[in-house]
Amino acid sequence: MKRLSSESKLIISEVMLPSQANVAGNIHGGEIMKLMDLAAYAVARRFAHTNVVTARVDELEFHLPIFIGDLVICTAQVAYAGRSSMEIAVTVEVEDLECDGYTCSKKALSAFFKMVSLDKKGKTSLVPELVLNTPEEIAAFDEGKKRYEWYKSKRKQKSDNMTDNKL
Repeated sequence: MKRLSSESKLIISEVMLPSQANVAGNIHGGEIMKLMDLAAYAVARRFAHTNVVTARVDELEFHLPIFIGDLVICTAQVAYAGRSSMEIAVTVEVEDLECDGYTCSKKALSAFFKMVSLDKKGKTSLVPELVLNTPEEIAAFDEGKKRYEWYKSKRKQKSDNMTDNKL
């Protein structure tokens, strides 16, 4: 089973409202993280055609503040697909809707989300093979695979240490 690149990318946008901000007009980081998680969930679910859950978020980097009235554009793309998990690269751009020009949209935030595919009984299930069409997609896949293998070895090391401590 393979999935086309059109099924591995999704864009969500939302105008930031006063209820999402602090008293200074800055949007709460948790509001943006929630939107990012929603985008990661949506693209992972569309890609896997199963329920998915967030297993990890890493390398969350805030680059710019986001204010009331800004348009937030959240792009989520499957960067790596393993056996039952996917790495979703999520980028947030912020656009000042009162600005007139090309430079109105700037990168505000980025992160990697690990999403796990689940069957109807809540057990992990296989995800489709990710079709790679461009050199950028191949590079993103390779980087995602490296991160996956690094975390896998880290979990094994942690498990081994816990077993050693029980002896």
